[in-house]
Amino acid sequence: MGRAEARRAQNSTRTAKGKKPKKTGIRRFFTWKKLLAYFVGLIALGAGAFVALYLYVDVPDSKTATKLQSNIYKLSNGTVLARTGQVNREEVPLDKIPKNIQDAVVAAENKNFWTDPGVDMKGTARGILNTVMGRGKQGGSTITQQYVKNSYLSQEQTVTRKVKELIISLKVQQKVDKKDILAGYLNTSYYGRNAYGIQAAARAYYNKDVDKLSLEEGAYLAALLQAPSQYDWTVATDDGKRNAKARWNYVLDKMVEMKWLDAEKRKGMNFEVPKDPKPPKGLSGQNGYLVKAAEQEIERALRKQGRSESDLAAGGWTITLSIDPKKQKNLEQAVHQQVTRKLDPKVRKVDEYAQVGAVSVDRKTGKVVALYGGQDYLKHFSNNATREDYQPASTFKPLIFASALQNQSRNEDGRPITAGTIYDGTSKRPIRNSATAFAPQNEDDVSYGPVTVQESMNKSINSAFAQMAVDVGLDKVKKTAVDMGMNGKAGNFEEVPAMSLGSMGASPLRMAGAYATLANHGKKVTPTLVASVTRNGGQKLEMPDPIGDQVLTRTNADNVTQVLKGVVNDGTAKAVQNAQFAVAGKTGTSDDNKSAWFSGYTPDLVTTVGMFGEGPGGKQVPLTNTGGVETGRVNGGGYPAEIWADYMAESADGDTEFDLRTDEAAVVPPPPAPPASSQPSPQASHTPSATPSRTSQSPSPSGASKPPSSQPASPPASPSPRPPKPPTPTNKPSPTAGGGNEGGTLPNGGRLEPKD
Repeated sequence: MGRAEARRAQNSTRTAKGKKPKKTGIRRFFTWKKLLAYFVGLIALGAGAFVALYLYVDVPDSKTATKLQSNIYKLSNGTVLARTGQVNREEVPLDKIPKNIQDAVVAAENKNFWTDPGVDMKGTARGILNTVMGRGKQGGSTITQQYVKNSYLSQEQTVTRKVKELIISLKVQQKVDKKDILAGYLNTSYYGRNAYGIQAAARAYYNKDVDKLSLEEGAYLAALLQAPSQYDWTVATDDGKRNAKARWNYVLDKMVEMKWLDAEKRKGMNFEVPKDPKPPKGLSGQNGYLVKAAEQEIERALRKQGRSESDLAAGGWTITLSIDPKKQKNLEQAVHQQVTRKLDPKVRKVDEYAQVGAVSVDRKTGKVVALYGGQDYLKHFSNNATREDYQPASTFKPLIFASALQNQSRNEDGRPITAGTIYDGTSKRPIRNSATAFAPQNEDDVSYGPVTVQESMNKSINSAFAQMAVDVGLDKVKKTAVDMGMNGKAGNFEEVPAMSLGSMGASPLRMAGAYATLANHGKKVTPTLVASVTRNGGQKLEMPDPIGDQVLTRTNADNVTQVLKGVVNDGTAKAVQNAQFAVAGKTGTSDDNKSAWFSGYTPDLVTTVGMFGEGPGGKQVPLTNTGGVETGRVNGGGYPAEIWADYMAESADGDTEFDLRTDEAAVVPPPPAPPASSQPSPQASHTPSATPSRTSQSPSPSGASKPPSSQPASPPASPSPRPPKPPTPTNKPSPTAGGGNEGGTLPNGGRLEPKD
């Protein structure tokens, strides 16, 4: 090889070494140049598609706001219960709406309304993405977009509707003056109470025309736009009221920020509480309670799916309730027979204040089969079945025991807590191992000495359960209660020893859910009134499944049921004994006799009855002497248990035994009733009481448990057969109808009639 050939060969080798290998396979499609080309092409394609849609989608000629329909509510057998949705709407020109109230709405909903392009591209894109991903959370939208949705489109959460909303909003922004858009928005928005438009809202909430509203009142109407039903002051929960007031403050603060309100004037402004609503005609009796409770369920489902409450108010829905007409009639008749017919406000002022609420649930399906909200929805707006402002008292105690079993808790001596564990039943005994001092008094200050958990439940002994709650851990007790269904307002209670006495607020609906969880062998039940929801015969609204997760083991739940059988067989709930079916349950009576409860169940049906003293302005007042009760006190084992027994005698299935899988080591037979010859306890303050005798071995000084027994917690009841419809009781309570701590026999042969 010559020199020339050698140089050429060397250059060829150098060139070959410095040359990058050619990409093969799928990698050849992902060079940076090609990726950039793809991105540019995608943008061009999207822009082209948007232009095509812009040209294709027209602004509709007619407005949907004038085509609102009624909603139809049916019972489980198809009978029409009610039709609602007669539109309450009155349009007013913008100049009739005070400027400061216009500013309040703009500040609340879209502070840049006067200068924005009519759409929020980022918020709309976020809304579309959330819809595609099924997250249910709505994206932000401008007043123009909301006006378009209200006036021209439906409320469903679909990508198609959101894209149409965007395009129509752009076109409306070009054709319609901003003032006209604002007027249209104010006249079509939903404010709750079936009020469409700000004029109807002014009448519904303040009983005046919009031009007579103060800024404080107008700011509340502006706040309502975010969550009309949740912020309606009359029916809002405590959290709802706090959120409504916070939103009201937000509106005014935004007005200051935008220089539409003087900061000094803002400081002197006070929240104006709206007036109570006027119930619509056609919802008299129980109908209104049923319809409103169903509406609340549906609105919760809509919000969970990111949809607006106004979707329901727009109408066209057929709502089928789970209410069984026969059971509903039985419940109404039981309340009338056992309570309301005995009330005479002309003779006893307290009779005017008596309120009854009740809920009955099928434990297998979680469906509410009967609900009693009050004597008449048109006369008493608050639903006594769903209100959560009264204490459930000792009906909370089974949840403490359930938590003890579920957490495998031990008492202060390190022994497992079971139905046979010994506790000190001394009245006013200071609770040990508690950061908060607490020495609860038993009813009538009765002291019982050493008692088993079974007997403590039978007699509803406060001192025993207060110590048990501390032994388990107050945080654990609360978690168990919430897991079993005491969520919502009922779950917002302080973790203090007093909670062991049921000092939180709860509703018959919540307590029915907690007890249904026990009856359902530990699988959570969230009582549901709505069976199905369809729109115009097609679109179906998915409702939450009332049957949830296993929150208690079956053994633990069944052990609690076994103990609650003892309360009926040999405790404060003897009034509900029935030879035709098995019963488990618990009485409860709150401090100062302001509420009385009975929660109980058969193998299939769970029913909670609450009785409340409600004075003027919703103030809680004692039920003492209601209906002329001779002892004065209204106990859970009195009126509530009598209503329960009357209703269940007609409605419950005839199963004489529960299907229980109990842990035999956790249950013992109930102790016998104390003999009449027992000596009075020196610690009773109101009247002398007997310290119950024990047939079992005495506990050790440390409070050790009795040896476990293989016997069930309570033998089958053997009362006299109860007729299908129990005889009407007189005003004089039964000797066994005490609502809580049964105090035993008095020296003169009478009986204590204590509550719990």
